[in-house]
Amino acid sequence: MINNDDDFYTNAVVKGYYKNYVQGWVQEMATYLKCVDNKHLLGVGIEGFYGDSLPKRKQFNPGYQVGTDFISNNFIKEIDFATIHAYSDIWLSGKNEHDQMAFMQRWMTSHWTNSRMILKKPLILSEFGKSKKDTGYNVNDRDSFLNTVYMNINNFVGNGVSIGGGLVWQIVAKGMESCYDGYEIVLSQDRSTGNVLYQQSKKIHPRRCAEKLQ
Repeated sequence: MINNDDDFYTNAVVKGYYKNYVQGWVQEMATYLKCVDNKHLLGVGIEGFYGDSLPKRKQFNPGYQVGTDFISNNFIKEIDFATIHAYSDIWLSGKNEHDQMAFMQRWMTSHWTNSRMILKKPLILSEFGKSKKDTGYNVNDRDSFLNTVYMNINNFVGNGVSIGGGLVWQIVAKGMESCYDGYEIVLSQDRSTGNVLYQQSKKIHPRRCAEKLQ
């Protein structure tokens, strides 16, 4: 019995139902999709919260979990690669930049290690960013955050691939104001952030070319 919408996230019975539903749904949909199309890679697209399949790893969660399970959801045979999101500004709201970056380091390292050693699948940081709506936001902090994330990705690649890259949230164009959510990057306006993305693309290009030649 729940009394309000918030109980969805805290009621033990509801959380149990949701966890079982998610795992069953991922398995069912993954099996179906591979039956109709086995030529494209398939991922779940979840945030990466740890669950009961690896209880000791719950310490890396940002203080809560929502019923998904990074290990069991991505361990399904039909899932080709694992994904995580990273919104430390929301998940650790009220924490300073140092604490948020320390969390990011632990978050990325833990999932990279588990993807390589347990799942044995590539990992994609499929969403990350820093919101302009954050209290005390400034563009220098956002650029530093993105640079640090990319540096971690490049280091992971240098230590044995296993990470497929990172997708910043979100690049939009002028005239798309209805899509603005605070995380928007308009390249014609956010010049310094655009340069961060440009510099990362230059690092990726020769690396990918070299991999193709091997």
